[in-house]
Amino acid sequence: MASMISMGSAALSRGVAFHGVLLLGATGRLGGMLRRHWSEPEALRSQSREPRPGFYDFDLPSAEQSPSDAALAAARGARAIISLAGVTPAHAGACDAALEDNATLALAALKLAETAGVPQLLVASSAAVYGAEGGPLQEDLSCAPLSDYGRQKLAMEKVVHKAQSETAVTALRIGNVAGADAILGGWRPGMQIDRFPDGRTPSRSYIGPVTLARVLHALCQADKLPPILNVAAPGAVEMGALLDAAGLAWQPKPAPAAAIPEVRLDTNALERHVDFTPETQTPAGLVREWQQDMNKR
Repeated sequence: MASMISMGSAALSRGVAFHGVLLLGATGRLGGMLRRHWSEPEALRSQSREPRPGFYDFDLPSAEQSPSDAALAAARGARAIISLAGVTPAHAGACDAALEDNATLALAALKLAETAGVPQLLVASSAAVYGAEGGPLQEDLSCAPLSDYGRQKLAMEKVVHKAQSETAVTALRIGNVAGADAILGGWRPGMQIDRFPDGRTPSRSYIGPVTLARVLHALCQADKLPPILNVAAPGAVEMGALLDAAGLAWQPKPAPAAAIPEVRLDTNALERHVDFTPETQTPAGLVREWQQDMNKR
């Protein structure tokens, strides 16, 4: 079970000076990773929709509502809010949620940040917004998403940037996260991976859970972030090489014509704020971070 690192309830925050970070959507897979590896656990407040020990429980406001007292108590004094609240394709299928809710949730996070006077909002987007564009993929590309998820994340970016006022908003186009992905996180016996005629398997920009927490912590301390940032370790790794490094068996299958050989995010803008060591960019390094995260659950 993940360790609980926030203060416990919104009531406990009254009268307590706070200059840390509020994490919205903290109960999901990425939220759990950030909580387990945040370098200042005492300065991270984690939100849940349901009462949980160590969490601040409140719902985000709807378009017609103001933030609740509990939400404002958790947010006031924060230097930044990270919003991971969103709807993934898997969540949409399992819970009858709508991908369009990604924009609604981002606007709710912005409303909370603006009302509480939080200067920075980091909202989770996705590399899926780029579609089949060739890399390295820079943030200023004209995006043409292939999936409904990518289209809704791109729409979310546009609507939240249009609505921002006093709070600066940065949309984080996050690449594959080791352990929250379909390869390491979704591995199963008999797994098959596309293999192209040249013998390579799909290559993707990745980031490990420990590095992800370090990167987001650094961004929360930074001034004047750009409106969009790719979030991944530099370069890209092959899916087959990743499973090989983890000692997990897989079988190749012919890649269909629509398969995308590579999704490589340009990380030059991110590297102006965060340094990366060589091991964070290798299959072996990503697997070590994944295993470290698994051991802390």
